Amino acid sequence: MPSSKWRMLADLIRLPNQSGTLLLMLPSLWALLLASQGRPRLLLLAIFAAGAFLMRSAGVIVNDLADRSLDRQVERTSHRPLASGALGIPEALLAAAVLIALAAGLLLFLNRLTLLLSPVAILLIALYPFTKRFIHLPQLMLGIAFGWGVVMAWAAVRNALDPPMWLVYGATICWALAYDTIYALQDREDDLRIGVKSAAIFFGSRVWVAVAASLAGMLILLALAGRHMGVGAAYYGVLAAVGGFFSQQVWRLRHQVPPNLAFAMFKQHVWVGVAILAGLWAGFL
Repeated sequence: MPSSKWRMLADLIRLPNQSGTLLLMLPSLWALLLASQGRPRLLLLAIFAAGAFLMRSAGVIVNDLADRSLDRQVERTSHRPLASGALGIPEALLAAAVLIALAAGLLLFLNRLTLLLSPVAILLIALYPFTKRFIHLPQLMLGIAFGWGVVMAWAAVRNALDPPMWLVYGATICWALAYDTIYALQDREDDLRIGVKSAAIFFGSRVWVAVAASLAGMLILLALAGRHMGVGAAYYGVLAAVGGFFSQQVWRLRHQVPPNLAFAMFKQHVWVGVAILAGLWAGFL
Protein backbone atom coordinates (compact mmCIF):
# COMPACT_ATOMS: atom_id res chain seq x y z
CA MET A 1 0.00 0.00 0.00
CA PRO A 2 1.42 3.46 -0.88
CA SER A 3 2.59 5.57 2.04
CA SER A 4 -0.09 8.15 1.23
CA LYS A 5 -2.79 5.51 1.87
CA TRP A 6 -1.25 4.67 5.23
CA ARG A 7 -1.32 8.36 6.12
CA MET A 8 -4.98 8.53 5.13
CA LEU A 9 -5.76 5.47 7.26
CA ALA A 10 -3.94 7.08 10.19
CA ASP A 11 -6.05 10.21 9.70
CA LEU A 12 -9.19 8.10 9.38
CA ILE A 13 -8.70 6.54 12.84
CA ARG A 14 -7.58 9.93 14.30
CA LEU A 15 -4.16 8.47 15.13
CA PRO A 16 -2.60 11.90 15.81
CA ASN A 17 -5.34 12.70 18.35
CA GLN A 18 -6.04 10.00 20.93
CA SER A 19 -8.26 12.03 23.26
CA GLY A 20 -11.25 9.88 22.29
CA THR A 21 -9.35 6.67 23.02
CA LEU A 22 -8.41 7.93 26.47
CA LEU A 23 -11.95 9.08 27.24
CA LEU A 24 -13.17 5.59 26.30
CA MET A 25 -10.40 3.80 28.19
CA LEU A 26 -10.34 5.70 31.48
CA PRO A 27 -13.81 4.71 32.78
CA SER A 28 -12.94 1.06 32.04
CA LEU A 29 -9.80 1.48 34.13
CA TRP A 30 -11.87 3.06 36.93
CA ALA A 31 -14.07 -0.03 36.84
CA LEU A 32 -11.07 -2.38 36.90
CA LEU A 33 -9.67 -0.64 39.98
CA LEU A 34 -12.96 -0.50 41.84
CA ALA A 35 -13.95 -4.08 41.01
CA SER A 36 -10.55 -5.42 42.07
CA GLN A 37 -10.30 -3.26 45.21
CA GLY A 38 -7.26 -1.49 43.79
CA ARG A 39 -5.44 -4.63 42.62
CA PRO A 40 -6.25 -5.06 38.93
CA ARG A 41 -4.42 -7.73 36.97
CA LEU A 42 -1.88 -6.28 34.56
CA LEU A 43 -3.28 -8.50 31.81
CA LEU A 44 -6.73 -6.93 32.21
CA LEU A 45 -5.28 -3.42 32.18
CA ALA A 46 -3.45 -4.21 28.95
CA ILE A 47 -6.50 -5.85 27.35
CA PHE A 48 -8.84 -2.94 28.08
CA ALA A 49 -6.26 -0.34 27.04
CA ALA A 50 -5.73 -2.13 23.72
CA GLY A 51 -9.46 -2.72 23.34
CA ALA A 52 -10.18 0.97 23.83
CA PHE A 53 -7.76 1.91 21.05
CA LEU A 54 -9.13 -0.72 18.65
CA MET A 55 -12.81 -0.04 19.33
CA ARG A 56 -12.48 3.74 19.25
CA SER A 57 -10.58 3.45 15.96
CA ALA A 58 -13.29 1.20 14.52
CA GLY A 59 -15.96 3.50 15.90
CA VAL A 60 -14.65 6.62 14.18
CA ILE A 61 -14.50 4.73 10.88
CA VAL A 62 -18.14 3.69 11.27
CA ASN A 63 -18.99 7.27 12.22
CA ASP A 64 -17.22 8.69 9.17
CA LEU A 65 -18.85 6.17 6.86
CA ALA A 66 -22.28 7.16 8.13
CA ASP A 67 -21.53 10.90 8.14
CA ARG A 68 -19.40 11.36 5.03
CA SER A 69 -22.08 13.39 3.22
CA LEU A 70 -22.65 15.56 6.30
CA ASP A 71 -18.93 15.98 6.96
CA ARG A 72 -18.47 17.54 3.53
CA GLN A 73 -20.77 20.38 4.63
CA VAL A 74 -18.95 21.16 7.89
CA GLU A 75 -15.74 23.17 7.74
CA ARG A 76 -14.02 21.28 10.56
CA THR A 77 -14.69 17.84 9.08
CA SER A 78 -14.68 18.47 5.33
CA HIS A 79 -11.06 17.29 5.00
CA ARG A 80 -11.60 13.90 6.62
CA PRO A 81 -10.45 11.07 4.30
CA LEU A 82 -13.91 9.72 3.47
CA ALA A 83 -15.56 13.12 3.18
CA SER A 84 -12.84 14.37 0.84
CA GLY A 85 -12.69 11.18 -1.21
CA ALA A 86 -9.05 10.48 -0.32
CA LEU A 87 -10.11 7.00 0.85
CA GLY A 88 -12.81 4.77 -0.61
CA ILE A 89 -15.61 2.99 1.20
CA PRO A 90 -14.17 -0.55 0.60
CA GLU A 91 -10.86 0.48 2.20
CA ALA A 92 -12.64 1.94 5.21
CA LEU A 93 -14.83 -1.14 5.64
CA LEU A 94 -11.78 -3.40 5.48
CA ALA A 95 -9.95 -1.30 8.08
CA ALA A 96 -12.98 -1.38 10.40
CA ALA A 97 -13.32 -5.16 9.99
CA VAL A 98 -9.65 -5.72 10.83
CA LEU A 99 -9.86 -3.53 13.94
CA ILE A 100 -13.02 -5.26 15.18
CA ALA A 101 -11.46 -8.68 14.53
CA LEU A 102 -8.40 -7.73 16.57
CA ALA A 103 -10.62 -6.46 19.38
CA ALA A 104 -12.59 -9.72 19.26
CA GLY A 105 -9.32 -11.61 19.65
CA LEU A 106 -8.81 -9.93 23.02
CA LEU A 107 -12.02 -11.56 24.24
CA LEU A 108 -10.29 -14.94 24.17
CA PHE A 109 -8.49 -13.90 27.36
CA LEU A 110 -11.69 -12.93 29.21
CA ASN A 111 -14.49 -14.82 30.92
CA ARG A 112 -17.74 -15.99 29.39
CA LEU A 113 -19.89 -13.20 30.82
CA THR A 114 -17.65 -10.54 29.27
CA LEU A 115 -17.80 -12.41 25.97
CA LEU A 116 -21.61 -12.44 26.10
CA LEU A 117 -21.69 -8.70 26.77
CA SER A 118 -19.39 -7.82 23.87
CA PRO A 119 -21.95 -7.83 20.99
CA VAL A 120 -23.73 -4.92 22.68
CA ALA A 121 -20.59 -2.82 22.16
CA ILE A 122 -20.72 -3.45 18.41
CA LEU A 123 -24.43 -2.62 18.31
CA LEU A 124 -23.89 0.67 20.14
CA ILE A 125 -21.03 1.64 17.83
CA ALA A 126 -23.25 0.99 14.83
CA LEU A 127 -26.21 2.93 16.23
CA TYR A 128 -24.44 6.02 17.55
CA PRO A 129 -23.67 7.81 14.23
CA PHE A 130 -27.33 7.79 13.24
CA THR A 131 -28.72 9.22 16.49
CA LYS A 132 -27.78 12.78 15.53
CA ARG A 133 -30.38 12.53 12.78
CA PHE A 134 -33.25 11.51 15.05
CA ILE A 135 -32.73 12.56 18.68
CA HIS A 136 -31.75 15.88 20.21
CA LEU A 137 -29.20 14.33 22.58
CA PRO A 138 -26.90 12.08 20.53
CA GLN A 139 -24.30 12.76 23.22
CA LEU A 140 -26.39 10.55 25.50
CA MET A 141 -25.96 7.63 23.10
CA LEU A 142 -22.22 8.31 23.01
CA GLY A 143 -22.17 7.99 26.80
CA ILE A 144 -24.11 4.74 26.68
CA ALA A 145 -21.63 3.39 24.12
CA PHE A 146 -18.49 4.62 25.90
CA GLY A 147 -19.80 3.40 29.24
CA TRP A 148 -20.21 -0.15 28.01
CA GLY A 149 -16.50 -0.63 28.59
CA VAL A 150 -17.25 -0.16 32.30
CA VAL A 151 -19.77 -3.00 32.20
CA MET A 152 -17.36 -5.33 30.43
CA ALA A 153 -14.41 -4.41 32.65
CA TRP A 154 -16.41 -5.06 35.81
CA ALA A 155 -17.61 -8.38 34.45
CA ALA A 156 -14.04 -9.34 33.54
CA VAL A 157 -12.93 -8.89 37.17
CA ARG A 158 -15.91 -10.13 39.17
CA ASN A 159 -17.85 -12.28 36.69
CA ALA A 160 -20.98 -10.44 37.88
CA LEU A 161 -22.75 -7.11 37.39
CA ASP A 162 -22.88 -5.66 40.90
CA PRO A 163 -24.76 -2.45 41.84
CA PRO A 164 -21.63 -0.25 42.12
CA MET A 165 -20.87 -1.02 38.48
CA TRP A 166 -24.14 0.59 37.42
CA LEU A 167 -23.18 3.69 39.39
CA VAL A 168 -19.89 3.97 37.47
CA TYR A 169 -21.75 3.31 34.21
CA GLY A 170 -24.19 6.12 35.01
CA ALA A 171 -21.32 8.43 35.92
CA THR A 172 -19.65 7.70 32.58
CA ILE A 173 -22.85 8.53 30.71
CA CYS A 174 -23.16 11.83 32.59
CA TRP A 175 -19.52 12.64 31.90
CA ALA A 176 -19.79 11.93 28.16
CA LEU A 177 -22.96 14.00 27.92
CA ALA A 178 -21.06 16.93 29.44
CA TYR A 179 -17.78 16.78 27.56
CA ASP A 180 -19.33 15.91 24.21
CA THR A 181 -21.79 18.79 24.55
CA ILE A 182 -18.77 21.06 24.99
CA TYR A 183 -17.18 19.40 21.94
CA ALA A 184 -20.36 19.97 19.90
CA LEU A 185 -20.10 23.72 20.49
CA GLN A 186 -17.43 23.75 17.77
CA ASP A 187 -19.97 22.85 15.09
CA ARG A 188 -23.17 24.44 16.39
CA GLU A 189 -23.58 26.88 13.51
CA ASP A 190 -22.84 24.28 10.83
CA ASP A 191 -25.08 21.71 12.52
CA LEU A 192 -27.96 24.20 12.59
CA ARG A 193 -27.46 24.91 8.89
CA ILE A 194 -27.45 21.25 7.77
CA GLY A 195 -30.09 20.01 10.23
CA VAL A 196 -27.94 17.85 12.51
CA LYS A 197 -29.13 17.54 16.10
CA SER A 198 -26.91 17.98 19.14
CA ALA A 199 -27.11 18.84 22.83
CA ALA A 200 -25.29 22.11 22.08
CA ILE A 201 -28.23 23.13 19.89
CA PHE A 202 -30.96 21.63 22.08
CA PHE A 203 -29.87 23.39 25.27
CA GLY A 204 -28.97 26.65 23.53
CA SER A 205 -28.07 29.40 25.99
CA ARG A 206 -28.63 26.92 28.85
CA VAL A 207 -25.75 24.67 27.82
CA TRP A 208 -23.94 25.63 31.01
CA VAL A 209 -26.89 24.41 33.12
CA ALA A 210 -27.01 21.06 31.31
CA VAL A 211 -23.25 20.58 31.62
CA ALA A 212 -23.32 21.54 35.29
CA ALA A 213 -26.12 19.07 36.03
CA SER A 214 -24.36 16.29 34.12
CA LEU A 215 -21.03 16.85 35.86
CA ALA A 216 -22.71 17.04 39.27
CA GLY A 217 -24.46 13.75 38.54
CA MET A 218 -21.14 12.20 37.53
CA LEU A 219 -19.43 13.21 40.78
CA ILE A 220 -22.32 12.04 42.96
CA LEU A 221 -22.47 8.64 41.25
CA LEU A 222 -18.69 8.17 41.48
CA ALA A 223 -18.76 9.09 45.16
CA LEU A 224 -21.53 6.56 45.81
CA ALA A 225 -19.62 3.87 43.91
CA GLY A 226 -16.53 4.59 45.97
CA ARG A 227 -18.52 4.39 49.20
CA HIS A 228 -19.94 1.01 48.18
CA MET A 229 -16.45 -0.32 47.49
CA GLY A 230 -14.77 1.12 50.56
CA VAL A 231 -12.43 3.58 48.83
CA GLY A 232 -10.39 5.80 51.17
CA ALA A 233 -10.46 9.55 51.78
CA ALA A 234 -7.89 10.44 49.10
CA TYR A 235 -10.41 9.53 46.40
CA TYR A 236 -13.00 11.97 47.73
CA GLY A 237 -10.37 14.69 47.94
CA VAL A 238 -9.68 14.21 44.23
CA LEU A 239 -13.41 14.29 43.45
CA ALA A 240 -13.68 17.57 45.35
CA ALA A 241 -10.77 19.03 43.38
CA VAL A 242 -12.34 17.84 40.13
CA GLY A 243 -15.58 19.49 41.20
CA GLY A 244 -13.71 22.77 41.61
CA PHE A 245 -12.28 22.44 38.11
CA PHE A 246 -15.73 21.65 36.73
CA SER A 247 -17.13 24.80 38.30
CA GLN A 248 -14.57 26.85 36.35
CA GLN A 249 -15.60 25.21 33.08
CA VAL A 250 -19.28 25.76 33.80
CA TRP A 251 -18.63 29.42 34.59
CA ARG A 252 -16.83 29.82 31.26
CA LEU A 253 -19.78 28.23 29.44
CA ARG A 254 -22.07 31.00 30.67
CA HIS A 255 -20.46 33.15 27.98
CA GLN A 256 -19.78 32.66 24.27
CA VAL A 257 -17.19 29.92 23.69
CA PRO A 258 -15.24 30.04 20.40
CA PRO A 259 -14.55 26.70 18.65
CA ASN A 260 -10.85 26.55 19.58
CA LEU A 261 -11.67 27.07 23.25
CA ALA A 262 -14.46 24.48 23.14
CA PHE A 263 -11.97 21.92 21.80
CA ALA A 264 -9.40 22.84 24.45
CA MET A 265 -12.02 22.50 27.21
CA PHE A 266 -13.06 19.11 25.80
CA LYS A 267 -9.46 17.84 25.84
CA GLN A 268 -9.06 18.89 29.48
CA HIS A 269 -11.47 16.12 30.41
CA VAL A 270 -8.77 13.56 29.65
CA TRP A 271 -6.85 14.93 32.63
CA VAL A 272 -10.02 14.77 34.70
CA GLY A 273 -10.23 11.05 33.96
CA VAL A 274 -6.56 10.57 34.82
CA ALA A 275 -7.00 12.45 38.10
CA ILE A 276 -9.96 10.25 39.10
CA LEU A 277 -7.94 7.14 38.25
CA ALA A 278 -5.09 8.38 40.41
CA GLY A 279 -7.54 9.17 43.21
CA LEU A 280 -8.89 5.62 43.08
CA TRP A 281 -5.40 4.17 43.31
CA ALA A 282 -4.57 6.44 46.24
CA GLY A 283 -7.87 5.57 47.90
CA PHE A 284 -7.00 1.89 47.96
CA LEU A 285 -3.46 2.31 49.34
